[in-house]
Amino acid sequence: MPNINKALRGALLTLVMAGATVPSMTQVVSAAEEINIVDGYAVHGYDVVAYFTEGKPVAGDSRYSAEHDGATYRFASAEHRDLFAANPGKYAPQYGGFCAFGTAMGRKFDGDPQAWAVVDDKLYLNLNKDVQAKWKENVPGFLRGAENNWPLIRHVADSRLEASPPAGVTLGAQ
Repeated sequence: MPNINKALRGALLTLVMAGATVPSMTQVVSAAEEINIVDGYAVHGYDVVAYFTEGKPVAGDSRYSAEHDGATYRFASAEHRDLFAANPGKYAPQYGGFCAFGTAMGRKFDGDPQAWAVVDDKLYLNLNKDVQAKWKENVPGFLRGAENNWPLIRHVADSRLEASPPAGVTLGAQ
């Protein structure tokens, strides 16, 4: 495990030196540690359906909200809310809305609604645009890493992941 911690620290240091900021645990609060909830809403209150229907991030409106897996999602319209309610698995972001690159690194970082991508009809968020640029260098590889890690880290607070990653966590693209 020490080699994983050393490699992870090195990768995170590289991100920080490149201008990426890592949120503190007071910024990222999660329902059962599985969903990234900021200011009371998943995806910072952005409309997750809009990424698919409008191809861009759109702020949600508190008049149109829905609950899913212990999190409240906001939508720009009743139509979007109803689409989500009919099939939340289609629209909810992967990895609970945490950063897809961070998940590939075995961590749970905030997902910025402005740093997003729909890949194979699934929504992914990244910590910021700089991290997203790194993620885009090898999307398939980072998704394989994240897919490996998510079941291992899903129920674990990020503060615990930093101190002691679970066995089997990989670092980066696979």
